[in-house]
Amino acid sequence: MEDPTQSSSPIFKLLLLLIIPVIYSTYVYQTDNYNAGPLPEDHSFETSISVPELHDRILAKAQRIGEGLLHGPEDLAYDPKSRFLYTGCLDGWIRRVDLADNGEFKVENWVQTGEHGRPLGVVLGLDGSLIIADAYEGLLKVSPDKEVEVLVDEAKGVKFGITDGVDVASDGTIYFTDASYKYRLDNHMFDILEARPHGRLMSFDPSSNETIVLLQDLYFANGVAVAPDQKSLIYCETVLRRCRRYYIQGEKKGINESFIDNLPGYPDNIRYDGEGHYWIGLSAGRTMLWDIFFKYPILRSILYVADKFVTVPKSMKNSGVLGVSLDGQPVALYSDPNLILVTGGLKIGNYLYYGSLYKSYISRIDLTQTKIPEK
Repeated sequence: MEDPTQSSSPIFKLLLLLIIPVIYSTYVYQTDNYNAGPLPEDHSFETSISVPELHDRILAKAQRIGEGLLHGPEDLAYDPKSRFLYTGCLDGWIRRVDLADNGEFKVENWVQTGEHGRPLGVVLGLDGSLIIADAYEGLLKVSPDKEVEVLVDEAKGVKFGITDGVDVASDGTIYFTDASYKYRLDNHMFDILEARPHGRLMSFDPSSNETIVLLQDLYFANGVAVAPDQKSLIYCETVLRRCRRYYIQGEKKGINESFIDNLPGYPDNIRYDGEGHYWIGLSAGRTMLWDIFFKYPILRSILYVADKFVTVPKSMKNSGVLGVSLDGQPVALYSDPNLILVTGGLKIGNYLYYGSLYKSYISRIDLTQTKIPEK
């Protein structure tokens, strides 16, 4: 039998022709700016946590709201007084949906965050304002009369790359994340592929305009939610499929600890519903393919190079929303194999609303048609 490693083998020559350019290109790009790294040693590739209640065909029951008018409704904020649901869209507009109009769901163009704005996280402020984490403009405040103010766009001399998640504590302090100081939103997948800790968790004090970096070296720091007792907050690290708890008050102030690990997907936004549960958007379900990519940096480097020349499918399916108890126990998962890039969930009454990075509508499902999770 002919030895395929001999130079006379056409198969071996073909493999060399295919592999050498890939290895060379990977080296060139890696020495340029991109540098894929290994995940932390304590990151687990074991079986994902078990979720007691699974609803894995929610698209059949989902209702579309504002279809064609809400492109990329990334995060959701609800004002129970006016019954307006606010969201940030791809074109930089904050739009709001009237939930009190007998099911007509009228959509209003409320305010634009900037010429190049892309609002991600949104939350109501204590004074009736809307606080926005805009990927390109920074941390913003929009007054009730629609005046847009940039609160901060850098910390410790480092500009925000992707201002992402945001929440407000009862004392008015704003907590927010910068997913990556290295990359911008339009190439955020490079940060995911590089899998290095470029993210930060910060606080902003409106009374003094002081910004404090609470944590750094985070792996794509994403959603953030202040706990109901105001002693801690939960933040998500997308790349590591986990959410952690950081204490902001009390004896444990400054301590950073595990909240929920080994999620069945990649977490985006997180919101507390006022009824004993957090809701975590999972932008994609965990797959064997992505596990392999995250185990081996060289494979992510090859994918990075290939993506510069052709569109590489990222297998971002089986997205959904995970309900979690106050102590970090999974309760219920609402997902679908054909659901893509869900960014967050918000429970309002008997409905679970969820946004998306690229769809042109907000979706909602009626939780009375399924078993509502117990506290």
